[in-house]
Amino acid sequence: MLSCCISIIASAQLNTDRITAIGRNALYFDDYVLSIQYFNQVIKLKPYLSEPYLLRAIAKIQLGDYVGAELDCNAAIDRNPFQPGAYYTRGFIYQQMGLLEKANKDFNEALIFAPENRTYIAMRADVRAQLKQYELALQDINHLLHRDPESASLYFEKGTICLRSGDTICAQNAFIKATEYDSQNPSNWSALGLVQLIQEKEDEALQSLSRSIEYGSKWAGDYINRGIIYYRKHNYRGALADYDKAVSLSPRDAQCYYNRGVLRQELGDYNRALEDLTQAISYAPDQIEIYYQRGLVQLQLRQWQEALEDFQTIIERKPYFLPAYYLAAQAETSLGHGKEAFNLRQQAYNLEQKKDSIQSVVTNMQLAESQPQQRDKRKEFSALAAQNQESNKQENKYNSETRGSVQKHYTDVINEPNIFLSYYAISNSTTSLRQTNYSHASVDTYNRQEYLPAALRFTTQEMALNADMVNQHFAQINQFSKQIDMLEPMATPNSTINEQLCAAYIARAFEFALVQDYSSALDDITRATLIKGDLYFAYFCRGNWRYKLLEYKRAMGENTESADFELMLRDYDYVISHVPDFSFAYYNKANMLCIQQDFKAAISYYTQAIQVDNDFAEAYFNRGLTYIYISEIDKGIADLSKAGELGIYQAYNLISRFQ
Repeated sequence: MLSCCISIIASAQLNTDRITAIGRNALYFDDYVLSIQYFNQVIKLKPYLSEPYLLRAIAKIQLGDYVGAELDCNAAIDRNPFQPGAYYTRGFIYQQMGLLEKANKDFNEALIFAPENRTYIAMRADVRAQLKQYELALQDINHLLHRDPESASLYFEKGTICLRSGDTICAQNAFIKATEYDSQNPSNWSALGLVQLIQEKEDEALQSLSRSIEYGSKWAGDYINRGIIYYRKHNYRGALADYDKAVSLSPRDAQCYYNRGVLRQELGDYNRALEDLTQAISYAPDQIEIYYQRGLVQLQLRQWQEALEDFQTIIERKPYFLPAYYLAAQAETSLGHGKEAFNLRQQAYNLEQKKDSIQSVVTNMQLAESQPQQRDKRKEFSALAAQNQESNKQENKYNSETRGSVQKHYTDVINEPNIFLSYYAISNSTTSLRQTNYSHASVDTYNRQEYLPAALRFTTQEMALNADMVNQHFAQINQFSKQIDMLEPMATPNSTINEQLCAAYIARAFEFALVQDYSSALDDITRATLIKGDLYFAYFCRGNWRYKLLEYKRAMGENTESADFELMLRDYDYVISHVPDFSFAYYNKANMLCIQQDFKAAISYYTQAIQVDNDFAEAYFNRGLTYIYISEIDKGIADLSKAGELGIYQAYNLISRFQ
């Protein structure tokens, strides 16, 4: 299947370190199928190495293949039993599989070799909490807090563990600390509101839940819990509005429909209450309390037979719940079944003598107790999982530097990404609505010449390749390599052969980029520009690929020189100077300037991009965030408003957070 890949690697005289590096690159950029194929090659060439097994395990985790990932971790440990990353990775796998004791053992093993690794300690704390070893879990979290006493995420974890153990005082104090250090994170306020509601501090809970919603919470539980408070305060309109919102956010959540059904029942809206409770049962057919509530509604609607069936369901599943017998008897009486009604009352009387055995059914509104989890990179298990992780502060710094994160008041907001040229442009329901003109005449002209296997398209999202596509592109690399080998000896200054050779270099460069071999892509695109200097989109692509390579190097902890950054900016400048209407060059350069924290210059280039394309949604969005970062809030909100108008609808959520 991969013979073509092998031939390329051999012809290019690449060693296994090089192949591994390319595989890591693919892994980092979420191209898991492709990365596995690179690691397969290393394993075939050097089966005694442990690293490719570990890296392949990480890729398999992302693809949901936990069994295969476990086998690869075992192979990695067999070959090198002293690497903590392998135990950590396998521990993560066991945790996902519900094998908590095994996970705990592996995290302990990882910490033998790396006793101060923050990620390992945090993961062990999580597993210990799941095993109900709450004191040990808190020891881990407190140890981390001693090292990083202002970490909101650690206080959130501590609060979650305390809540699991039933210590609401400890949980409340921890969540209060989380809100102090990350005041605009909705998860922190949501968790605090839940604890306060459990403590029956309704006014405080209402304030906390409203703060969570104000800061953009998309968790239906916040609306459910606030709705419960409104209900208790007899603010039925507010409660109903919150339940409506909860249903819209989580349309398959039984709890949303149940609570709304109970409220509608109390308001006398029995028909719609019946609809809600029936919907709730369809999503949670094992919850007895929903059948009970629906049975009561059906009695109100004089639907005797349907009510009887609901109460009989309860009796079958919970035979000591006495009200079900009496209500079933009421339904039988209304149906004219006197004997059956008498038998049900008699059964209830007999059971009543065994009062110690009587079980209840909760009929009140249900509190949303599932904690909204903060976004946590360790749980996403990125390509860096095998590396020793630094503190959260350092992770946040990396994110800011490599992904264009703008932070304001402890709130992470991610810029719209760079725009690339690719054969595979993802068009989803969000991006397709944007009014940005994703085209340029120079690229359209080159596409019409049909030098490439497919048309180039501008995109912010590149599609990951499947195995068949990977093989296809390796085959294309081989094909263009043969073409280049044939043309190079014939190429002379001013020869018509040069045009063909240039096209072959460009085509192979795109193929290398698609399989995440950016170094080879850069070599080929540079050769093309030396042959033909007026292919300005080639300089644009070279700048983009230089950025990709820099991003990956930084993620791997490699030192990058400012000169590397300057080369990338120089490519964008070359495009701008020769093709001043190439809006994407201004935009990408602005993103790079944000990474360098040269925000005023970035704003200038976003502005120039907008001047070229007045409907450039992404440029408005990123300029707006940059304005907010430098505290020019009004200008930022104006830009976000325009971005929302042009199709970036998450801009509206941000407006409410900053105005």
